[in-house]
Amino acid sequence: MMVLSKEKRKNLKVILDSNAFFVPQKFKIDIFTELRRLLNRNFELILLSQVRIELEALSKKGSSDMRKKAAYAIKLAERLKCLDFDTSFLESADDVIVYTAKKLNALVFTNDKELKKRLRDISVPVIYVRQKSRLEIDGMI
Repeated sequence: MMVLSKEKRKNLKVILDSNAFFVPQKFKIDIFTELRRLLNRNFELILLSQVRIELEALSKKGSSDMRKKAAYAIKLAERLKCLDFDTSFLESADDVIVYTAKKLNALVFTNDKELKKRLRDISVPVIYVRQKSRLEIDGMI
């Protein structure tokens, strides 16, 4: 019988930014399958309530194409556990992601350049789309 180290047994936490939910439509990447391949261990995907609110706002405003894409993104998001922290002291969804990633020692899945830089500056590993065809990690797990 193989004994897994504590690190292998412990679920990695992965926070998804709103743009991560658009990856399947934009790049034709199954994010759930790709995350299993990339991480190769147990993980828990986390949807923050602020990200859900962002997706809901996008589904109500903008072009009909954006509303349709956002509706699909919400369907994907509904598969995840939604966490709601008291983050009223933070201004934006990005601020909430940075704060929560640090607090939970979580990775973040985003393609947002500014957010990736902020996360790198505080040594939070970032999952992102590479060459429009696969997911990759920047940082140590």
